[in-house]
Amino acid sequence: MADKHIPVLLRECIEGLNIKPDGIYIDGTLGRGGHSIEIAKRLDTGMLIAIDRDSAAIDAAKQLFSGLGKAVKTVKGNFCDLSDIMDDLGVEKADGMLFDLGVSSPQLDDSERGFSYSCSAAPLDMRMDREAPLTAEALVNTWPEAEIKRILWEYGEERYSGRIAAAIVRERAKAPVVTAGRLVDIIRAAMPASALREKQHPAKRSFQAIRIAVNDELGALERMLQAAPDRLNSGGRLAVISFHSLEDRLVKNAIRARENGCTCPPGMPVCACGFVQTMRTITKKPIVPGKDEIENNPRARSARLRVAERI
Repeated sequence: MADKHIPVLLRECIEGLNIKPDGIYIDGTLGRGGHSIEIAKRLDTGMLIAIDRDSAAIDAAKQLFSGLGKAVKTVKGNFCDLSDIMDDLGVEKADGMLFDLGVSSPQLDDSERGFSYSCSAAPLDMRMDREAPLTAEALVNTWPEAEIKRILWEYGEERYSGRIAAAIVRERAKAPVVTAGRLVDIIRAAMPASALREKQHPAKRSFQAIRIAVNDELGALERMLQAAPDRLNSGGRLAVISFHSLEDRLVKNAIRARENGCTCPPGMPVCACGFVQTMRTITKKPIVPGKDEIENNPRARSARLRVAERI
């Protein structure tokens, strides 16, 4: 499978990071290492810190970087703990950071991980960190109906969230829901016929929502966006690839708050709120994949890249 891995918006990410050969760079979502290896190739005396919460990604990276002759540090951890990770490595600030959000292709392709609705026999796991306590099975079988409805609506923007949540609670009372296939069947049966005729798989939004909740993806993203700008050198770049509107909105708003967060009333001659600009937007609009990239890698279709610079 390794030869099939295609890093999303690779050229645009490398250009956005504006890599210096002697700089310190962080790939906060190592995954299969496609972005990391291209960053490392452009370093001379610099260093790359590659982070992932998935042990499988860290183990695979050891072979990926072997013989490269570059300073690469791999760290098993969550990018929301960015500051702690940098402190542990004795790194005060970096010259660039890249975060490729969401689930990685290897995780999707491994049926035992339970991320995909395509493998009916897959266990309901969905943990990016397999040492984490909360699984999708535990969520589906123990969370209150109101909470399941909430995450389906907020994280999946599923308009039939109420019907699906009620169906999950009703069906789990008969027998625990332990496979992706059974969850898909429950979701499908709860939706009206008109929704089943849509091009998108009926379980896509619900699986996305459950995965986000299991891994606290939006909470981790918010904490990372809070910390990252303050750990960049002047001129350092922050590049974030998101795959749905919730993530992209958080990224856009976090950059905007650092760029133009003055709360003074319009027309005031001098800022009185104490705001100091610390970031400037490099990409006025998010960069999206071109037609050729989407044809070669359909999973890139919804990708959005935003880049900002520390000032």
